[in-house]
Amino acid sequence: MLAFAGASQFAALAVLAAGGGALTAIVAGTLVNLRFLPMGISIAPSLRSGPLGRVARSFAIVDPSWVLSRRGERDYDIEMLIGASAAQYVTWVGGTVVGVVLGPVLGDTKAWGLDVIFPAFMLALLAGELWRPGAKLVAVAGAAIAIALTPFAPAGIPIVAASAAALLAGRA
Repeated sequence: MLAFAGASQFAALAVLAAGGGALTAIVAGTLVNLRFLPMGISIAPSLRSGPLGRVARSFAIVDPSWVLSRRGERDYDIEMLIGASAAQYVTWVGGTVVGVVLGPVLGDTKAWGLDVIFPAFMLALLAGELWRPGAKLVAVAGAAIAIALTPFAPAGIPIVAASAAALLAGRA
């Protein structure tokens, strides 16, 4: 319930399922969550409150809410961000509980095709951003970096490197 970030949960679970230790799983999840740094930087000007309010509202930054709350080049609707994240949190935690309880009954979830949901969801979020000038080039560059690093870099590093490149390219 404290790690409300699907990608980091999946990274940690992948490490544990492969026989890795808890520390390695935590590091993998943390590396994947570094993607929130550029998101936080982009949304910071829209967080118009004191330091504690900014910190509290920043907990609502998750990939889909961040995309849904975007209202312009540098403006975000914080109420939309919080509302979208609240709805996702309830369903994510509830779905996790249901998965823990009913998962063993389902058997091999790959046979159901459930393993494609997360990548398809992320692609749908990306598609909504591709209208912006230069976005297609940034997306291709980020994908190329992640694909190039995936075979040999530790879990999480390809995403962080791709995010950093996308952040730099987006500022250029």
